[in-house]
Amino acid sequence: MDRGVAVIVTAIAGGFIALQPPLNAVLGRATEGLGAAFISFLIGTLALALILGLSGGASSLGGATEVSWYYLVGGGLLGAMYVYVSLVTVAAIGAGGVVAATITGQLVISLAIDRMGILGLHEAGITPTKILGVVLLLGGTYLVVR
Repeated sequence: MDRGVAVIVTAIAGGFIALQPPLNAVLGRATEGLGAAFISFLIGTLALALILGLSGGASSLGGATEVSWYYLVGGGLLGAMYVYVSLVTVAAIGAGGVVAATITGQLVISLAIDRMGILGLHEAGITPTKILGVVLLLGGTYLVVR
Protein backbone atom coordinates (compact mmCIF):
# COMPACT_ATOMS: atom_id res chain seq x y z
CA MET A 1 0.00 0.00 0.00
CA ASP A 2 1.22 3.50 -0.80
CA ARG A 3 2.42 5.41 2.31
CA GLY A 4 0.14 8.38 1.65
CA VAL A 5 -2.91 6.16 1.30
CA ALA A 6 -1.87 4.28 4.44
CA VAL A 7 -1.71 7.54 6.42
CA ILE A 8 -5.12 8.67 5.16
CA VAL A 9 -6.81 5.32 5.84
CA THR A 10 -5.25 5.13 9.30
CA ALA A 11 -6.31 8.71 10.10
CA ILE A 12 -9.89 7.92 9.09
CA ALA A 13 -9.90 4.77 11.23
CA GLY A 14 -8.40 6.78 14.09
CA GLY A 15 -11.16 9.33 13.70
CA PHE A 16 -13.75 6.62 14.13
CA ILE A 17 -11.90 5.39 17.24
CA ALA A 18 -12.81 8.73 18.83
CA LEU A 19 -16.43 7.54 18.81
CA GLN A 20 -15.66 4.37 20.75
CA PRO A 21 -15.26 5.77 24.30
CA PRO A 22 -18.48 7.81 24.34
CA LEU A 23 -20.47 5.00 22.71
CA ASN A 24 -19.09 2.47 25.18
CA ALA A 25 -19.61 4.88 28.11
CA VAL A 26 -23.35 5.05 27.41
CA LEU A 27 -23.43 1.27 27.16
CA GLY A 28 -21.32 1.13 30.33
CA ARG A 29 -23.89 3.13 32.29
CA ALA A 30 -26.50 0.56 31.31
CA THR A 31 -24.31 -2.48 31.99
CA GLU A 32 -22.02 -1.28 34.80
CA GLY A 33 -18.78 -1.00 32.82
CA LEU A 34 -17.35 -4.44 32.30
CA GLY A 35 -20.50 -5.56 30.53
CA ALA A 36 -20.00 -2.78 27.99
CA ALA A 37 -16.44 -3.88 27.29
CA PHE A 38 -17.65 -7.47 26.88
CA ILE A 39 -20.44 -6.47 24.49
CA SER A 40 -18.05 -4.25 22.51
CA PHE A 41 -15.60 -7.13 22.05
CA LEU A 42 -18.38 -9.62 21.33
CA ILE A 43 -19.82 -7.45 18.55
CA GLY A 44 -16.31 -6.78 17.21
CA THR A 45 -15.52 -10.49 17.25
CA LEU A 46 -18.73 -11.32 15.39
CA ALA A 47 -18.03 -8.60 12.81
CA LEU A 48 -14.48 -9.87 12.25
CA ALA A 49 -15.72 -13.47 11.97
CA LEU A 50 -18.19 -12.38 9.30
CA ILE A 51 -15.55 -10.40 7.38
CA LEU A 52 -13.06 -13.27 7.67
CA GLY A 53 -15.61 -15.76 6.42
CA LEU A 54 -16.80 -13.60 3.53
CA SER A 55 -13.25 -12.77 2.46
CA GLY A 56 -12.20 -16.42 2.40
CA GLY A 57 -9.42 -15.72 4.88
CA ALA A 58 -10.45 -18.27 7.51
CA SER A 59 -7.81 -20.71 6.27
CA SER A 60 -5.13 -18.25 7.37
CA LEU A 61 -5.98 -18.87 11.03
CA GLY A 62 -3.79 -21.99 11.04
CA GLY A 63 -0.75 -19.73 11.07
CA ALA A 64 -1.64 -18.64 14.60
CA THR A 65 -0.13 -21.87 15.93
CA GLU A 66 3.28 -20.71 14.68
CA VAL A 67 3.64 -17.67 16.96
CA SER A 68 4.51 -17.37 20.64
CA TRP A 69 1.67 -17.27 23.14
CA TYR A 70 2.21 -13.60 23.99
CA TYR A 71 1.41 -12.59 20.41
CA LEU A 72 -1.87 -14.50 20.69
CA VAL A 73 -2.87 -13.17 24.09
CA GLY A 74 -1.31 -9.69 24.20
CA GLY A 75 -3.36 -7.87 21.60
CA GLY A 76 -6.68 -9.06 22.95
CA LEU A 77 -5.84 -8.32 26.57
CA LEU A 78 -4.43 -4.89 25.77
CA GLY A 79 -7.44 -4.08 23.59
CA ALA A 80 -9.85 -5.12 26.35
CA MET A 81 -7.94 -3.00 28.87
CA TYR A 82 -8.07 0.03 26.57
CA VAL A 83 -11.80 -0.32 25.87
CA TYR A 84 -12.59 -0.57 29.56
CA VAL A 85 -10.29 2.27 30.64
CA SER A 86 -11.57 4.58 27.91
CA LEU A 87 -15.25 3.97 28.69
CA VAL A 88 -14.57 4.74 32.37
CA THR A 89 -12.36 7.81 31.85
CA VAL A 90 -14.36 9.52 29.09
CA ALA A 91 -16.76 11.01 31.63
CA ALA A 92 -13.86 12.70 33.44
CA ILE A 93 -11.77 13.94 30.50
CA GLY A 94 -14.12 13.82 27.49
CA ALA A 95 -13.66 12.11 24.14
CA GLY A 96 -10.93 14.57 23.14
CA GLY A 97 -9.04 13.93 26.35
CA VAL A 98 -9.26 10.16 25.94
CA VAL A 99 -8.02 10.34 22.37
CA ALA A 100 -5.24 12.82 23.20
CA ALA A 101 -4.02 10.75 26.15
CA THR A 102 -4.30 7.56 24.08
CA ILE A 103 -2.23 8.96 21.23
CA THR A 104 0.36 10.34 23.65
CA GLY A 105 0.70 6.97 25.35
CA GLN A 106 0.85 5.18 22.02
CA LEU A 107 3.59 7.46 20.70
CA VAL A 108 5.77 7.24 23.80
CA ILE A 109 5.54 3.45 24.03
CA SER A 110 5.91 2.94 20.27
CA LEU A 111 9.10 5.01 20.21
CA ALA A 112 10.49 2.85 23.01
CA ILE A 113 9.49 -0.29 21.10
CA ASP A 114 11.15 1.05 17.94
CA ARG A 115 14.28 2.01 19.89
CA MET A 116 14.62 -1.46 21.39
CA GLY A 117 13.63 -3.24 18.19
CA ILE A 118 11.31 -5.62 20.02
CA LEU A 119 8.24 -7.56 18.91
CA GLY A 120 9.69 -8.28 15.50
CA LEU A 121 10.43 -4.66 14.57
CA HIS A 122 13.73 -3.30 13.35
CA GLU A 123 15.58 -1.05 15.77
CA ALA A 124 15.10 2.65 15.07
CA GLY A 125 16.80 5.52 16.85
CA ILE A 126 15.15 8.22 18.90
CA THR A 127 16.04 11.52 17.29
CA PRO A 128 15.72 15.08 18.60
CA THR A 129 12.85 15.56 16.14
CA LYS A 130 10.98 12.60 17.59
CA ILE A 131 11.57 13.90 21.12
CA LEU A 132 10.21 17.28 20.05
CA GLY A 133 7.14 15.51 18.65
CA VAL A 134 6.54 13.81 21.99
CA VAL A 135 6.98 17.08 23.90
CA LEU A 136 4.53 18.86 21.60
CA LEU A 137 2.05 16.01 21.92
CA LEU A 138 2.35 16.09 25.72
CA GLY A 139 1.68 19.83 25.63
CA GLY A 140 -1.31 19.33 23.35
CA THR A 141 -2.68 16.62 25.60
CA TYR A 142 -2.34 18.90 28.61
CA LEU A 143 -4.19 21.69 26.80
CA VAL A 144 -7.01 19.34 25.74
CA VAL A 145 -7.63 17.85 29.21
CA ARG A 146 -7.04 20.89 31.46
